[in-house]
Amino acid sequence: MARKIDDVAARGGSPLGAAGTVAVPLATATRGQRWLARLAFAAAFAAVVVILLPGGLRSITALVVGFAGLAVAFAAAWWFLANRGVVRWLACALLVAAPVAVIVVYIIAGLLWEIALGGVLAAAAVAAGHAALSRGRSAAKRREDPAAAQRQPFMIMNPWSGGGKVGKFGLEDKATALGAEVVLLNGPGVVDVAALARQAVDAGADLVGVAGGDGTQALVAGIAAERDVPMMVISAGTRNHFALDLGLDREDPASCLGALTDAVELRIDLGLIGNRTFVNNASFGAYAQVVQSPAYRDDKSGTALQMLPDLLSGHQGAHLVVRVDGQVILDGPQAVLVSNNPYEVGDIAGLGRRVRLDQGVLGVVGVKIQNAAQAAGLLRSAQRSRSVTVLTAREVVIDADQPEIPVGIDGESVLMPTPVHCTIRPLALRVRVPRDRPGVPEPRPSVDWAQLGRQALTFTRTTDACSGAPR
Repeated sequence: MARKIDDVAARGGSPLGAAGTVAVPLATATRGQRWLARLAFAAAFAAVVVILLPGGLRSITALVVGFAGLAVAFAAAWWFLANRGVVRWLACALLVAAPVAVIVVYIIAGLLWEIALGGVLAAAAVAAGHAALSRGRSAAKRREDPAAAQRQPFMIMNPWSGGGKVGKFGLEDKATALGAEVVLLNGPGVVDVAALARQAVDAGADLVGVAGGDGTQALVAGIAAERDVPMMVISAGTRNHFALDLGLDREDPASCLGALTDAVELRIDLGLIGNRTFVNNASFGAYAQVVQSPAYRDDKSGTALQMLPDLLSGHQGAHLVVRVDGQVILDGPQAVLVSNNPYEVGDIAGLGRRVRLDQGVLGVVGVKIQNAAQAAGLLRSAQRSRSVTVLTAREVVIDADQPEIPVGIDGESVLMPTPVHCTIRPLALRVRVPRDRPGVPEPRPSVDWAQLGRQALTFTRTTDACSGAPR
């Protein structure tokens, strides 16, 4: 059942390809996209001319020096994180010195401006290539169903979440004015949010809303899915990743209340880890171990730097084994992320955002770096590096050599007994969202130069599938 992320489309249920990206088919490329493909090649050619023509062999040498400097910087970053004492500070000095040395070489060679201009042109070529291969916003649009009028909406609001966004945006008063019953998580003590949501549904609530962090959202989502009651998400947390991937406005939580007046309903998947629901992801390994430390709350950076050398070397923390369908996919990774649907992974960090939440699969990103050379190998791209594993699955089992391990679930650290089972619940949750909302931007397709070439060399007129008009 495990598969590389670019095989998700083969399921037949989703048009998404690698890393959730979508490339426009050649037959449907518009005239504008064909010109963007030509612009990409023109900018790439100009970059080569600007860099190589003035300096010849000197320019080629300068480019080699530049890539070598980046590789050294990646290796130095690994040494800095994986060591303590003198080695760490020497690595820090090297991390700073590597890019400075590259710039000095460019200045001495008299190629600084040529290299800088070439870099700008190369970036323009990539940007034009992305635009030429893009389908447009509609490619990421999810199915929307009419939302039935609610009779008894119930809202749970955490007044402390997101630095006090509930009070800052007047969410309690606005929701009450729209006919919702509002309960604030003021305490005293810890409030059982799941029990609160369950009691509300038992009392007749036909819509449960949450203004709080993603961890709180996940607790209520589990109850809403269990009772088949629609849920409303209000982006009043700190980061609001779940709201972002639902296409909601993270800057204005009050706009989410539009779901009480003019709404549509989405069906999305939920992740399940043990018997606990997650809406975003569950993380294992170094990050979860650091966050679990009692010292982390008071000194995040210091605690991470103190613990990482032992965690990255395997001298501390659990030895993780990742299995999918009984097959060992990873043995001894430093970090693993299991997500509710796959993230875009076009960046070094391996994380972006989820274009879809209804593909019925878990996303898995695992990192296993054993030395500085492998860290430098990330320069090629996280997707192509052997140190980074990216795949999708419907069930993932994380085993360890310890009876329990720390797990970060939607940003909250918990201890869980091993083995830890992660599964996906397809289309388990009904989410009510405002009809008028920012939406989910289209994913950026990978720049496929072969397809761009075919697109750039196409001069025949195509027909707009919707209007029948030539383009």
